[in-house]
Amino acid sequence: MTAKIPLERGHLQEIYRQMLRIRRFEAKCVELYQAQKIRGFLHLYDGEEAVAVGVMQALEPRDAVLATYREHGQALARGVPMGPLLAEMLGKAEGVCRGRGGSMHIFDRERRFFGGNAIVGGGLPLAVGIAMADKRLRPGAVTACFFGEGAVAEGAFHESMNLAAIWQLPVLFVCENNLYAMGVPLEDAESQTDIYRKADAYRIPTMQVNGMEPVKMEFAARTAVEHIRAHGGPYFLECRTYRFRAHSMFDTQAYRTRDEIEGWKQRDPIERLRAWMQDNHQLTADEAARIDADIAAEIAAAVAFAEAGTLEPVADLERFVIMESVVQESPR
Repeated sequence: MTAKIPLERGHLQEIYRQMLRIRRFEAKCVELYQAQKIRGFLHLYDGEEAVAVGVMQALEPRDAVLATYREHGQALARGVPMGPLLAEMLGKAEGVCRGRGGSMHIFDRERRFFGGNAIVGGGLPLAVGIAMADKRLRPGAVTACFFGEGAVAEGAFHESMNLAAIWQLPVLFVCENNLYAMGVPLEDAESQTDIYRKADAYRIPTMQVNGMEPVKMEFAARTAVEHIRAHGGPYFLECRTYRFRAHSMFDTQAYRTRDEIEGWKQRDPIERLRAWMQDNHQLTADEAARIDADIAAEIAAAVAFAEAGTLEPVADLERFVIMESVVQESPR
């Protein structure tokens, strides 16, 4: 099965716009974090934008998406509005989770975006459960589950692979292999560094793809999704990518060199796509400037919306919380 990609000018510009939009959003998050307006942990997506944007091109509104704690990119690419997304990160009641989830727990029921999960590998069994339900209730729907290569060391990874294969569930497993499970080099953590071979062992169709190339990512995602819709079972993508920023804002990055980071930045998916489009007359200077201006305006509006938001009153702290009272019988 060979996927078809609409590589016309408008589509290429839209891929570029979405990736740049994620990059600029993350840069603004750094500013807000340093101003102490975003609290707690903050995990940024710089360098990995081609994975989220490429995969989302293959998905439909009926499909479900689960992500990791580094999920701002997937949320934006899925269509989660930037204003409520940023308000959530600022802990405001106007956020997508009323400020209760923060950066790592983005959820949007309308867009079937089910997190955001702070537990490594925690989204994998959830994806299996959602796919099991959709197989009966939404025939043809696909559940896309993003996770890092560090999650493959978890038991939940192997359990999820096994059940998805046995029950032939429509799950698209998307491994964002950025080569470091937090601060541990891949070769120091896994005896088999070709992650897709782990899924191969469960007889799941697999593909290893260059996660720094948005067109290749879209082709791989469309191929995988078309296979799932046609045959019903799971598919596994290992996306070789790299994060340009630290694991989190608290990370000193002692495990990798500046030269290594700069070397990977030469493969920046945004800069390379822009250069290719300009060289091949798919993007003019005026069009690039207009995209820049539109993104800047959207981010400014999102910041204004988030900062004008309100905090939930203390009286509402127990709202949405299920509490079970324990009644002890008196001794007889």
